[in-house]
Amino acid sequence: MSIERALVSVYDKSGLCEFVRQLAAHGIEIVSTGGTARLLREAGIAVREVSDLTGWPEMLGGRVKTLHPKVHGGILFRRGNAGDREQTSEHKIAPIDLVVVNLYPFEATAAKPDLTPEELIENIDIGGPAMGRSAAKNFESVAVVTDPADYAAIAAEIAAHGGVSLAARLELARKAFALTARYAGK
Repeated sequence: MSIERALVSVYDKSGLCEFVRQLAAHGIEIVSTGGTARLLREAGIAVREVSDLTGWPEMLGGRVKTLHPKVHGGILFRRGNAGDREQTSEHKIAPIDLVVVNLYPFEATAAKPDLTPEELIENIDIGGPAMGRSAAKNFESVAVVTDPADYAAIAAEIAAHGGVSLAARLELARKAFALTARYAGK
C-alpha cells in the first residue's frame, strides 16, 4: 500500500519532526492541525492545514478540527470498494493513507492537584480517538501510528517499500484500538 497523504495531529511531539521530515522526503503530503502544523512549519516542513482540506476552520477554541466528513471519509474510504470510490469522487474527498495521532494526557491531567473542572474538560480528547479508531478500522487501506516509538520502523518500511505492509498495518491497528480502549476506560 503506497502512501500519498498523511494526517498528523499529536499531543506528544517527541521525534515528530524527524519522522515527518522522512515522510515528506518520500513525497508524502502532510496535513496537520493547529500546534502540530505550527511546529512542523517552524521546522521547515511543508504542511497543509486540515482547514484547507475540509474548507472549514478549526472552531470552538480548537475543539473541532478533524471531526469532518473530508477527514473521516478520507480515512474510512475503502480503496477496493466501487461505491466508496464513487462517493469520495462525488464529494471530492481525498484519501488519507497514514494517520499519526496520539491523545491528550487526560489521566495525567486528572491527577493534578487543584485542577479546575475547565482544565479537566479541555483535556478530554474527542478527535484523536475518533481518527485513531477510524484508521484502525480501515487498516486494510490506512496505517495508523499512535506511538512515537514506532516512527523509526514505519519510516524504514516506507523508505524500503514506499508504504506499510498489511501485517504492520494490522499490528498498528491493534495498538490504536488498545490505546483508545484504555483511554475511554479511564
